[in-house]
Amino acid sequence: MRQNQWRSRPRGGPLDPVLASWLREPGSLTARCQRHCQHFRVRLLRYGKGRALADEGLYLNTSRQPAWVREVVLACDGVPVIFAHTTLSTASRGRLSRWLSRLGSHSLGSLLFSHPGFSRGDIEFICLDRRHPLYQRAAATGATADRLWARRSLHRLGGQAVLVTEVFLPAIGLLGA
Repeated sequence: MRQNQWRSRPRGGPLDPVLASWLREPGSLTARCQRHCQHFRVRLLRYGKGRALADEGLYLNTSRQPAWVREVVLACDGVPVIFAHTTLSTASRGRLSRWLSRLGSHSLGSLLFSHPGFSRGDIEFICLDRRHPLYQRAAATGATADRLWARRSLHRLGGQAVLVTEVFLPAIGLLGA
């Protein structure tokens, strides 16, 4: 079994203050992006059944069954700033499954932070390198850096839970704190 590398606080040396403020943002990253740019866009990269990553499968208890996987890029003024990866078990059915399937190029964050039934778990952090599958997927958007910081949290609605992971691309620093 693979060890979980996610931590309750960012570790790995000093963080740029702007990046640190984005990593620790307690609210919606969508809303914060919208405040920092004129033209905000969500670009859907992938949505469908797939396999949860190893540490996601353990977290969601989906290691032996497929999961709904959604990947998007959040862009400010045409520049990708965040790669988002969302995983939801296919075993449970409910409103969340239906909503996720209909989102398209709309922000999941807008839904998570506006619907009163959602509860959010703790935020976890990791610094990704080129070997991590999330780094590779984020880098496919054109982001180039030795390492990329990411965070994730579990959002619950009724009996369903969706794991939302956000990878911060280098251009996030252009938006300011």
